[in-house]
Amino acid sequence: MSQTNEHKRKAILERIELLKDAVAKGTQYLDSGRHADWCGFRPFFKPKIQEGKELPPHKDWVKNVFIPAKEKELDRQEHLLERFS
Repeated sequence: MSQTNEHKRKAILERIELLKDAVAKGTQYLDSGRHADWCGFRPFFKPKIQEGKELPPHKDWVKNVFIPAKEKELDRQEHLLERFS
């Protein structure tokens, strides 16, 4: 295996670990409310503020948008890794 392919494979493995971590944090947030202030949940533009406090992400958004998107990307990266193996 060439050195370039090895670097690509290593980058894919790192991305997979980050995606698994994101899914785990999303699941923990749904179960217990932990990681509500995690930077991965931050909005792109402007956070919602109520009574001077920034609101945590909506649990429906985490369940129906965040986690499925990360799982889809995780499947894609694992498939890409198979092509390099």
